[in-house]
Amino acid sequence: MPTPPAGPGVAPPFAAPPTEGRRSRLWLGLGAGALALVLCCGGGGAAVVGLLVSGVQAIEEQGRTVSSDYYRALADGEYGQAYDQLCEDAKRRESRQEFERRAAAEPQIVSYRVGSVDTTTLTVPVDVTLAGGGQERQQVVLGQDQQTGAMEVCGVN
Repeated sequence: MPTPPAGPGVAPPFAAPPTEGRRSRLWLGLGAGALALVLCCGGGGAAVVGLLVSGVQAIEEQGRTVSSDYYRALADGEYGQAYDQLCEDAKRRESRQEFERRAAAEPQIVSYRVGSVDTTTLTVPVDVTLAGGGQERQQVVLGQDQQTGAMEVCGVN
């Protein structure tokens, strides 16, 4: 049996581990880690949402622009320029000369108003006023060029 230590003032052979505050330090460390995880994941989520929103806005802007350019060319009688706005599938279905003949034979477009792009179906409504006062709503079907990513007119219903 070892002998009891000497009286007061004698140093123990090793320091005793601290007992107070151990749980609070553990929870503080876990809380800081959880906060860092939420900030990293939340920042990544916000970046993904931002990319999606800007992508949708770009599609809407390009769709309205290409539709407007197409109808402006038709209204001005510049059928070759209108043909240039078409996607490759539409150009395969109809040659430039066939398109120009058909467009020239149709009633002349006097004015048009391009609506909002439906990003789920990639269509754009266009209200058209024809020579002679006739009005109709046409639906432009858009497509995306695989090489450039630009929006193009793939048809009009």
